[in-house]
Amino acid sequence: MNVGTIEITRVSKSSKQRPVKTRTVSTRVTEAEYSALQEQAWSAGKTVCDWARECIVQRLEESPRKLEEHLFTELVGIQLLLMNTLGPIVRGERMAAEEVAAVFREVQARKARKAQEILNKRLARDVEARDNMPTGARTAIS
Repeated sequence: MNVGTIEITRVSKSSKQRPVKTRTVSTRVTEAEYSALQEQAWSAGKTVCDWARECIVQRLEESPRKLEEHLFTELVGIQLLLMNTLGPIVRGERMAAEEVAAVFREVQARKARKAQEILNKRLARDVEARDNMPTGARTAIS
């Protein structure tokens, strides 16, 4: 059974017009699957087609964001590792294998929380900067 059509958009030349939907995506599902889809859509107050389109578009938008967050977390981990190991190395000290292992464990435990803290600080700065902008400039950017 056909779920319906899901359309991907193409932006028109005029920014005042809505994007033109020219492509169709469809799939076949079982009666049970369609019933489950219908139940989800109706509970959201949407048609199956509209609900499915929103799910697909949301997934497209989330995928790059999750990868970026993961990469940022790993970069923060590298930064923490360097901050905890370069000092002794530059001073000519040797780190015992147990010390290095302890640093690795600490970095693994802390990197996600530290990355989130950095992102939250940046978000707060961005919000503050936006709120301090003159009203005309804010609407031109939005």
